[in-house]
Amino acid sequence: MPKKIIVVFGATGAQGGGLAYAILNDKNSEFAVRAVTRDPSSDKAKALAALGAEVVAADIDDIDSVTGALQGAYGAYFVTFFWDHFSPEKEYEQAKNFANAANAAGLKHLIWSTLEDTRKWVPLNDDRMPTLHGKYKVPHFDAKGEADQLFTDKGLPVTFMRASFYWDNLIYFGSGPKKGPDGKLYITFPMDDKKMAGIASEDIGKCAYGIFKKGKSLLGKTVGIAGEQLTGKEMAEALTKALGQEVGYNNVTPETYRGFGFPGADDLGNMFQFYRDFDEVCNGVRDVKFSRELNPELKSFETWLSENAQRIPIE
Repeated sequence: MPKKIIVVFGATGAQGGGLAYAILNDKNSEFAVRAVTRDPSSDKAKALAALGAEVVAADIDDIDSVTGALQGAYGAYFVTFFWDHFSPEKEYEQAKNFANAANAAGLKHLIWSTLEDTRKWVPLNDDRMPTLHGKYKVPHFDAKGEADQLFTDKGLPVTFMRASFYWDNLIYFGSGPKKGPDGKLYITFPMDDKKMAGIASEDIGKCAYGIFKKGKSLLGKTVGIAGEQLTGKEMAEALTKALGQEVGYNNVTPETYRGFGFPGADDLGNMFQFYRDFDEVCNGVRDVKFSRELNPELKSFETWLSENAQRIPIE
């Protein structure tokens, strides 16, 4: 029996890469990987090819390119990357390309990596949270969530997967401990004492693989994934233990966080406020137990830190 082809968009990124490697490292898998990238000559693309992936070039802004990549496939993993361009409108158009191309290709199972449309809980006229770009509350969430309907309207065999805060952000995106005026280390989030769902980025792809393996039972379902749900204080305590030096939790207001001034600070400040104010909504769908069923190798924060603490830059 030939293996069923899963087309993995963003195959050289965190989510898609995690899925591609999860399939490729399972020698008994019923699936084969078609890895989509803008640059098949990159080192990451070559590494996937060396493990047996079919590597193809495609541009998710070009529907013909997306449609071509899906030919003859069983399923696909669709993901967009907001932080490439900071445009929710562009993300929505990319999702539309995915939905239209998937419909034309007759896929049997697709996963759309999505997030909540926060405007369902915080309408634009709700001034508890500033409206951004005139029509969003959390731009990098809202357009993805709004795009869910594109897949539903076409009756596509879709599973909606919602990821969590990447613990890897502590390494790559400046969320790690920084020295305060008192010389001590702190992590800073506007979360009060609420728990935030987090996950190791590689586990996102492994959970996606679990969704494909479960097949029809998850069609039309929304699956939220997380490795653990922790307060800022609990994260600081785990970091203290892993780093061997004290890390405190600096709880700030969302207004303060939005004012930090780095690109996307307003968007992320709103995101954390959404996580804080609607913690039951966010944590309710992000099920750690089911995530472990999908991915038995699921890491806790402590396990992730044991492997990655030395990579976290201390500023």
